[in-house]
Amino acid sequence: MSVTSQIRARVASLRERPNATVLIIGGGINGVGTFRDLALQGIDVALIEREDYCSGASGASSHMIHGGIRYLENGEFRLVKESVVERNNLLKIAPHYVKPLQTTIPIFSTFSGILNAPLRFLTHKSGAPQERGAALIKAGLSIYDSFSRIGGSVPKHEFLGAEKSRELFPQMRDDVRYTATYFDASVHNPERLTLDVLNDGLATGDKARASNYVTAVGFSDAGVRLKDEISGEEFDFKADVVLNVSGAWTDQTNEAMDDETRYMGGTKGSHIVLDHPELLAATRGREIFFEHTDGRIVLIYPMGDRVLVGTTDLDDDMREQAVCTDEEIEYFFELVKHVFPSIPVTRDQIVYTFSGVRPLPRHDDTAPGFVSRDYRFEKRDQHGAKVISVVGGKWTTFRALSEHLTNDVLELLGKEREVSTLGMYIGGGEGFPANEQAVRAWIAARADDTIGADRYAVLLERYGLRADTVADYLRAEKDELIAGSPELSVRELDFLLEHEQVEHVADILIRRTSLAFRGLATGDMLEAILDAFAAAKGLSEAEKDAERAHVLDVFSERHRIDLETGALA
Repeated sequence: MSVTSQIRARVASLRERPNATVLIIGGGINGVGTFRDLALQGIDVALIEREDYCSGASGASSHMIHGGIRYLENGEFRLVKESVVERNNLLKIAPHYVKPLQTTIPIFSTFSGILNAPLRFLTHKSGAPQERGAALIKAGLSIYDSFSRIGGSVPKHEFLGAEKSRELFPQMRDDVRYTATYFDASVHNPERLTLDVLNDGLATGDKARASNYVTAVGFSDAGVRLKDEISGEEFDFKADVVLNVSGAWTDQTNEAMDDETRYMGGTKGSHIVLDHPELLAATRGREIFFEHTDGRIVLIYPMGDRVLVGTTDLDDDMREQAVCTDEEIEYFFELVKHVFPSIPVTRDQIVYTFSGVRPLPRHDDTAPGFVSRDYRFEKRDQHGAKVISVVGGKWTTFRALSEHLTNDVLELLGKEREVSTLGMYIGGGEGFPANEQAVRAWIAARADDTIGADRYAVLLERYGLRADTVADYLRAEKDELIAGSPELSVRELDFLLEHEQVEHVADILIRRTSLAFRGLATGDMLEAILDAFAAAKGLSEAEKDAERAHVLDVFSERHRIDLETGALA
């Protein structure tokens, strides 16, 4: 069987048996998490995603797994409590991707914001921007600490005064009066974590089926009309329960299925990624999390050898492709200057940009920053099926959301939960080395002349303990690194094509590896990857040219990067 036929065999499995107990529409983290949970209960479940898995808001996040300290002033104590419990849980069950994140808040006043806080809490309106001072932040962190102790061992927050703060961060504004430091968590590769969750579901057996690049385009008594976006074929798929977990596109998905809804009011969040050693060093390895002059909570976030800067929170037109604008880029430059005024940032230091639309509920006149990040389920009957639309949700709470949604489905089906996902390891997380010393020992025990220590380190970071399976695949035949790439070999590319439902080169660069995020997929390397991709899939020259045009368009139109030069488009 060729690589191409293996990939689309996922679609064939849906077409040849066009029915399931549950059909999930949406392959972001919430859809995939629910797919895994239902599959573990033995439910006949199918999932479709209109593009690639984790290609929407789930892949455009701020890479944080956090309790949402700022939601406290919205009065969302239930959500904050659930979020910190889930954060603590993810640190345990997905240690290969979710890591402790030391976060520092620079503070420039003592009592500012105290009088404005009750107004924000009671009305969700803030009036003129007024920065939060040390007293208000201290109160919030104390509450946050109390939640953080549930099911975890996260250190309590710490306050430093002006002198020690300037010693620690010499390039920070010289009028900094305090810094407050606490711990949350990061997810350095949300796309790969999503794939691990998906693969856990698929591994339960033939009752669990999933395919990317399949769209729901209609709904009738014959079932949901599905379209294979690669071949253009359409077919009907019958299910007792249909879960619309398409995020900010929930209303559009319902409309395609002949049901008009007005549940959603998503907001756009953009980010830039900088190759900026000076700014990276200035952060001291910590996320700098603070309030900008407009009252928006923003971040400067070191990730490996790059710096992530974000994010915005703007009302969005779902009919347009979300993209990071020039105005947003200038906003990011201003927020860096707000904290590190002596560090210049220029456009030529940008190696990547990305934007996503948060799946927020319709909020009318409520300011975007005050819209709840909590979730709810809307249920309707349509064409003999139960249709449940998910409204809201955030990365950190995906397991809890999936559990609640699965419980509702099980109740509809008259079934009992067989297994809980709380505490259940995800993918390559079980047995992951507990610290850096253990990581080095793990790598040293496996590295050899075929796969050296540096290469094994990449595999461990990318796959967790599934790295052993990938390494066995690489050793089975002669392998070599793709020209210009220290992180991707010909055999690994074959592995991704065989086992991870890759359809386009963009899937590899953006979601199967971090090459795009780090700005390492340009020029000659792009051509070398295209050559290897075309050879593995048996593409003709015309098909290879079409694939080149596709990846160039994706990066230019969605990420504002000219892949041929690496410059900001």
